[in-house]
Amino acid sequence: MDEKKTKQKKSTVRQHMTVRWHDIVRTESDIPAVDSLLKEKTSLVGRIGSMFLAVGTSSWRIRNAMNLVARELGISCNANIGLVTLTYTCFSEGSHYSQTISLPNTGINTDKLMDLKLFVDNFHEYATKYSVEQLHLILDDIEAKKPNYSPWQLGLAAAFACFAFTFLLGGGPVEMIGAFLGAGMGCFVRTLLIRSKINILLNVAVGVAVAHIVYVVSILAGEVFLDLPPTHHAGYICAMLFIIPGFPLITGGLDLAKLDIRSGVERIIYATMIIAVATFVGWAAAFIFRFNPEDFQPLNISWPVKMALRAVMSFIGVYGFSLMFNSTRKMAAVAGIIGMIANVTRLQLGDVYGIHIAMGAFIGATIAGLLASVVNKRVGVPRISLTVPSIVIMVPGMFMYKAVYFIGLDDISVGGVWLTKALLTVIALPLGLVFARVLTDSDFRHCS
Repeated sequence: MDEKKTKQKKSTVRQHMTVRWHDIVRTESDIPAVDSLLKEKTSLVGRIGSMFLAVGTSSWRIRNAMNLVARELGISCNANIGLVTLTYTCFSEGSHYSQTISLPNTGINTDKLMDLKLFVDNFHEYATKYSVEQLHLILDDIEAKKPNYSPWQLGLAAAFACFAFTFLLGGGPVEMIGAFLGAGMGCFVRTLLIRSKINILLNVAVGVAVAHIVYVVSILAGEVFLDLPPTHHAGYICAMLFIIPGFPLITGGLDLAKLDIRSGVERIIYATMIIAVATFVGWAAAFIFRFNPEDFQPLNISWPVKMALRAVMSFIGVYGFSLMFNSTRKMAAVAGIIGMIANVTRLQLGDVYGIHIAMGAFIGATIAGLLASVVNKRVGVPRISLTVPSIVIMVPGMFMYKAVYFIGLDDISVGGVWLTKALLTVIALPLGLVFARVLTDSDFRHCS
């Protein structure tokens, strides 16, 4: 019996041990945080930093939040930030206290990011009003906040996002419906795996595989029962685009721009790992089912109708991706409007003036960054909660997949062309956001 209990206990032991923040507090609960011990102040600074890190924001935002809290507590702080680890030291009156925090996983949660931003913005009042223990209780509530959407709702959001994405890439109604079904089911299954704490590589591989299988089955069923021509195979790529790691790609670029090299490199490696797994699974599925990434059949629609549909689909796509990042519906709608303006401008510049796709991405990202800055100044929504969802739809997921597909067939020349286009576009997107941020944010503009 004792042996059985021991085995059960071992099976629930976490690799990343939980930090018991309340055990650090020794000061009486009625003493304001600003008058507490250095160790207790440090625990607040570190916990806030770790919570910002857990919701997927950039290292500049994390460091900025930690600095704001530290200043209000009358101490100074230096931090070294990675993708899932945080090492920092707080100094006060000749003494210092250091801690290292490691998270079990990374993720994206723009709703919690908004709550944390409000907490930090109001910390100048909290520091003299509440004790360290009471502030930890407030952070407990934020940390325990449940996701806004269930797995089936996230699956529906991914379905609509990839439905819209397919049209923007040139697909027609058949491909759009197939992508809707595939992405919806793939994201639903992946969300269940994530919430069961399944390894990132496995949940990505399974999610992409399910998306491809559902797309293939739906298209083949259409060919058998609806007599559809076999010209709709290319859309299977669109069914996997919900997996694009836009947040770490963009925040990684922002971190590099601020010389947060460690964080930037780790985020980009993390994103590359996800892309590699997703594209490899997609390539394997294409090989098994003999689906090829051919060009879409041209859509015979007039220019005004095409432009109107691009606007609608851009809004739907960005709105869907925003919900997948746990944004509130209001926040997702604002991001959708920003993304609609930026993406339609990007597409029209390419069609009308023949601007290179990377330059169009840079201009589109800059527009999104400028609009997000306006919204941030008016209502205080974190820029990154608006900018990243609004430009994720510009991330060249199809280019990345085609690069891997043709390289997998040893067609290095064609694969290299697609890889070059993808890399130039991925580089241009964060550069556009950096340019907009430099123009509108003096704190970001300086390196002090």
